[in-house]
Amino acid sequence: MSDAESHFYLGVDGGGTGCRARIEDAAGDVLGQGLSGPATTRLGVETAWASVRRAVDAAIEEAGFGEAEIARIHAGIGLAGMRRKGAIEAFQALSHPFASIVFASDSDTACLGAHSGLDGAIAIAGTGSVGLGIVDGKHLRIGGYGFPISDEGSGADIGLNAVRAALQGHDGRIPQSALLTEVMRRFDEDPAEVVAWMDRASATDYATFAPMVLRHADQGDAAARRIVQDAAAQIDMLVRTLFDQNAPRVTLLGGLSGPLEPWLSPDVRRRLKPADGDAVDGAIILARRAVEGRVAL
Repeated sequence: MSDAESHFYLGVDGGGTGCRARIEDAAGDVLGQGLSGPATTRLGVETAWASVRRAVDAAIEEAGFGEAEIARIHAGIGLAGMRRKGAIEAFQALSHPFASIVFASDSDTACLGAHSGLDGAIAIAGTGSVGLGIVDGKHLRIGGYGFPISDEGSGADIGLNAVRAALQGHDGRIPQSALLTEVMRRFDEDPAEVVAWMDRASATDYATFAPMVLRHADQGDAAARRIVQDAAAQIDMLVRTLFDQNAPRVTLLGGLSGPLEPWLSPDVRRRLKPADGDAVDGAIILARRAVEGRVAL
């Protein structure tokens, strides 16, 4: 067995809803996989790392690895919130049993996976929205500064616009529609209930209205169509800006990428590239680069 063939590679994708781990051999064959709960820096280093280790341990168990094999693993770990100040340093200080380990943001690993490690960018449309890319060693970031001041075109943004329009419809400022009626029914037709909900609502709470808006838009509801068209225009802008900043290829990702793509402008849809792989693939690319001495994204 050559030195290169003796390596194993671990990729981890940790986010706000769950954590996935996968172990591959040098040829890229999958040896073991594991899942666990949320693994974002927002939960704290210890909690996030514990979730990572549960997913990794499950993958190690499935692979049937003992201490000797574990010591030959090179790990790439992508976690949500890794751009928080001090996060990388805190995780790098943790002890581990692997041959090497490198940490990055989950968005960086998603970008690497989407383009097989080549330069490119991703536009993410989910609960939030952001444009991210890696071009000639330079990181691109467009938007994604947080809801409600940013994250335009996201599920949270769509939900906010739906609730706002529902109140306008309730007042008679704009024509009523099936969407606006359904939104207000959620609050017993009482604006005071909307205000009380707003005081404690998170971006995730607002995003729960997005499927409703998209459903009504597909059925021809005028208010819903306006909201979705506005959201699509924001994602159009995100994608075009990434191309303007020299991204050679852009992929649309996120939970709303599928539902929103038909609403995008034809020129944007034509230029989008399907993802080659996911964030776990990107994390494994990161691990392989570390072995090659190329740890920079």
